[in-house]
Amino acid sequence: MAKQNFDIALLVNKDGCFDLQFRKDTRHERTNSPTYYRWKAQFIVTMPKENIKILDKIKKEIGCGQITLSNGQARFSVQKIGDITGIVVPFFRKNCLAEKKKKDFELWAKSVEIIQRNKGKYIASWKKNELISLIEIQKASVKYKNRPRAPKWLEIAQRLAKTI
Repeated sequence: MAKQNFDIALLVNKDGCFDLQFRKDTRHERTNSPTYYRWKAQFIVTMPKENIKILDKIKKEIGCGQITLSNGQARFSVQKIGDITGIVVPFFRKNCLAEKKKKDFELWAKSVEIIQRNKGKYIASWKKNELISLIEIQKASVKYKNRPRAPKWLEIAQRLAKTI
């Protein structure tokens, strides 16, 4: 079992991502289509679809998550905050990651704690320092990403943090 855990950490060092996003969601099925903003954390491993069996092994070993196929790519992801805090974070605290990925993980794990602590609360009722911490974590984690994306709604998160 230790060998398999090491392999998962090795795969995550190469093909894994600890993702933190500030998201905009519009509820089109509701009257006037209200818009909501939220912080979302997810753990992702992507590979060519031919390697889907490797992702199946990761899912089985970790014990949670979903596998999807799209555009020739297989994607394993864990998005439920309870699974992230209860399973994914402890798994990677026990199984060593490479230096760069480990630093990214530690930042992400801090953000996960904040998101978990505020689960079910409207973002406007969060503590200002926690919103600011998430913004800073997202900015700091960019240097550990292989292909960083520009955050879409970060300006709104920054304005929201100022008004609280």
